[in-house]
Amino acid sequence: MNREDLRADCSACFGLCCVALPFARSADFARDKPAGRACGHLRDDFGCGIHARLRDEGYRGCTVFDCFGAGQKVSQVTFGGTDWRRLPESASAMFAVFPVMRQLHELLAYTAEALELPAARPVHRELRRALTRIEELTRGDAESVVALDVNALRGEVNPLLLRTSELTRAARVPGRRKDHRGADLMGARLSGTALRGASLRGALLVGADLTGADLRDADLIGADLRGTDLSGADLTGALFLTQAQLNAARGDSTTVLPPSLERPAHWAPEGSAGGVVDA
Repeated sequence: MNREDLRADCSACFGLCCVALPFARSADFARDKPAGRACGHLRDDFGCGIHARLRDEGYRGCTVFDCFGAGQKVSQVTFGGTDWRRLPESASAMFAVFPVMRQLHELLAYTAEALELPAARPVHRELRRALTRIEELTRGDAESVVALDVNALRGEVNPLLLRTSELTRAARVPGRRKDHRGADLMGARLSGTALRGASLRGALLVGADLTGADLRDADLIGADLRGTDLSGADLTGALFLTQAQLNAARGDSTTVLPPSLERPAHWAPEGSAGGVVDA
């Protein structure tokens, strides 16, 4: 599978995240919107009318969402390029498929990343088998995709990703490594903490202070980084870190990122006080 297929291409999507998904008025969204109703800022060409001003307009939640390429898969493959406006009777099915497809594409993204890690070679065969199977499932018709038990599928893939993490971290960081898997570290003061090769899988790090922390080769799959201050932190080689997680966090020009990820535009410049940046 081409990794580019797992990157969102909004130009090939029918604005599905702006219609299919609900959101509630909060710090992340300026107003309520039920599932299946188009956001008022969705243009006729399916682009966002305030894309460049989402944070200023109160739609921070949109800036931290990633469909992993599910939007264009549903739009161009599942429904063959015919949008819900031209074919209104397809709308409900299209909107039901999208959130399921998004979960499948997230699994594909993690599995594809695992296959790029040499230390995980002992599980590469199983990972390739899982990748092929999930990719085949994403090419089913709308009814078959909606009927999938994604939780069961995730339960099959997660052990492979966990083994990948263990093998890779052991190869890169020999010896004892910290285990904070699933830990509640909300608001924790971890500035400068040595977390190289640590497991932070599913950890709650909302609002945590990780300024200057050593997060090299740490496993961050599913970690909640909303408002986490990563200013000056080193994320070289971080495993299963996504662009959406970075977009939800805070950082600055001294934060060291893996080469496959981009520095969010809203991050503070070097020397700025991290606390004043709107995450």
